[in-house]
Amino acid sequence: MKQKIFLGADHAGFELKEHVKKYLLRLGFKVEDKGAYKFDPKDDYPDFIVPVAKKVAEDPANNKGIIFGASGQGEAIAANKIKGVRAALYYGGNTEIIKLSRTHNDANILSLGARFLSKEEAIEAIKIWLGTDFSNEARHARRIKKISKIK
Repeated sequence: MKQKIFLGADHAGFELKEHVKKYLLRLGFKVEDKGAYKFDPKDDYPDFIVPVAKKVAEDPANNKGIIFGASGQGEAIAANKIKGVRAALYYGGNTEIIKLSRTHNDANILSLGARFLSKEEAIEAIKIWLGTDFSNEARHARRIKKISKIK
């Protein structure tokens, strides 16, 4: 059974989210889209990002999230407000940062800056992110445990 992937985007990330959704479904992932369900230039990203983060936090061992916005920064900030979420931001450049978000931080949400990534770059980032496991090294597990205790 493949992981369940929750998706969320505002107007700036809507087109890229729709492209990624088709890609993930073709790969056989269970996908749940938390919106936006149509392009609305006046929508607000927290309305779509927070529901994704809450679903991921319900079952972080089996659920992952991918969120989309113009830069992805506000989206990552909103997602990280939910206890149990570790959202990592990517908007291009060195893909090693994507691997580190998983191996060192066990990131369970990937936030993508849609205005800075092509569809191909986004798909490559997602492939790397979904294909990279947490290292389970003691120092990284210890740090995540400390983060999880922050109130």
